[in-house]
Amino acid sequence: MGALISSQTPPLTERNLGDQTGKVFAVTGATSGNGLRLVRILYQHNGKVYLAARNASKAQQVIEDMKRDFPESRGQLHFLHLELSDLSTIKGSVEEFLSKESQLHVLWNNAGVMVPPQGSKTQQGYELQLGTNNLGPFPLIRLLYPALAKTAAVSPANTVRVVWVSSSAVSLAPKPAVDFSNMDYHVMKEPGQNTQGAKQSLDPGVAATELQRTMPWWMSMLVKLVGQKPEIGAYIQLCAGLQFDLDCHKPDTWIVPPGKRAPGRKDLFDAALGHKYWEWNEEQIRPYL
Repeated sequence: MGALISSQTPPLTERNLGDQTGKVFAVTGATSGNGLRLVRILYQHNGKVYLAARNASKAQQVIEDMKRDFPESRGQLHFLHLELSDLSTIKGSVEEFLSKESQLHVLWNNAGVMVPPQGSKTQQGYELQLGTNNLGPFPLIRLLYPALAKTAAVSPANTVRVVWVSSSAVSLAPKPAVDFSNMDYHVMKEPGQNTQGAKQSLDPGVAATELQRTMPWWMSMLVKLVGQKPEIGAYIQLCAGLQFDLDCHKPDTWIVPPGKRAPGRKDLFDAALGHKYWEWNEEQIRPYL
């Protein structure tokens, strides 16, 4: 498990991030929590940021607020409608993005839901956490891959990235971490099962954000008691996406607070399980590509 609370200084913050002029970024779940804090930092440093989210009016208010807060920024902010819980809409969202941009330097898969009411499902009938946190981003990455690859071809090595936000809860995942007999969640297991396929790139730590809005009250109170400063989660994402000397190819590791490489639970990096889960995802999204 990554550090729940860290007193160390994050290696990358708004105070030492360099100029992002010319960079194109996309952040899912960009209108609240860690995603919103991340977008503020990127825009403050002149990045062009696509706020991928569901609510257009909320996104527009966020954009207006940021432009007011950072009047000297030379960056750009654009709303991109994205509904991860409905696979049939994702291709249209990507097409909208590609009609405006030919490059993409970093995609942050930040959006997610946590402990929704039992029985909550996506438009295609998948358990809501599995569908929104894992399955929905899969076609998003697949369809954006040509833009990412094109950008990587003309960028410094190791700087074009896809960042997956996971959770400390992966340490509580059952073994094996993906139960292919229970992909409809007809049996509720340990909390970590909500992070099926948890080969994610970072653990943002624990902080009170809108992510806990559907949690039972006692869980929400516990998060407030043990949580770190809310901005730490954004700093960890910033490090994962933009820390220049970060080794993105080091095996069996992920990024934990305050923004450092650390080993993950060994079985979560099992190649055979990962391949099987990848193939399962491919099968689910094939009709929507």
